[in-house]
Amino acid sequence: MDLQGLDSYQGGPGCDFNEHVLHKTILVGDSGVGKTSLLVQFDQGKFIPGSFSATVGIGFTNKVVTVDGARVKLQIWDTAGQERFRSVTHAYYRDAQALLLLYDITNKSSFDNIRAWLTEIHEYAQRDVVIVLLGNKADVSSERVIRREDGETLAREYGVPFMETSAKTGMNVELAFLAIARELKHRAGQHAKEPSFQIRDYLESQKKRASCCSFV
Repeated sequence: MDLQGLDSYQGGPGCDFNEHVLHKTILVGDSGVGKTSLLVQFDQGKFIPGSFSATVGIGFTNKVVTVDGARVKLQIWDTAGQERFRSVTHAYYRDAQALLLLYDITNKSSFDNIRAWLTEIHEYAQRDVVIVLLGNKADVSSERVIRREDGETLAREYGVPFMETSAKTGMNVELAFLAIARELKHRAGQHAKEPSFQIRDYLESQKKRASCCSFV
């Protein structure tokens, strides 16, 4: 989807964009892994099947979320996964505070390419950029070719948090963005004596809580 196509979900009506701190988050991964759908699900709370062509270049939307009573403004950039747009994407890595790196659990090549994406991120992004690995399309379990354990193993190898998501059902979509917002908010306001916020531990605790509550 091109930049013009994002006009319909620039944060929705009534959003207050006067927050003093702007946090830049980028969605990256191969073409077709569901980056645009993930963003629309987070922004609009809905899934629009078959409505998006491949993102051309890069586009963005603004979203204000509340974390511990504070409002955090995320500027979320949706990037093209095709190789011919890769040089454009590189330019946006440099001032990104966070990256959501996606693969499709039904597409082995999108998972195999995660190492290459991480190499690019480490080359072009800031050293302390927040990275979360997402195995998307978890709702299509019948077509799964990448096990959850494979994603967990790769994430441990690179020292990044991981979870599976579904842009269609909304599973873990909000959690992924809110975890990033919480991490960035903590970094912006952290004092020397405060314990550091661990995004990996937070995600694990939230996933366990959701799993526990699903049986109630």
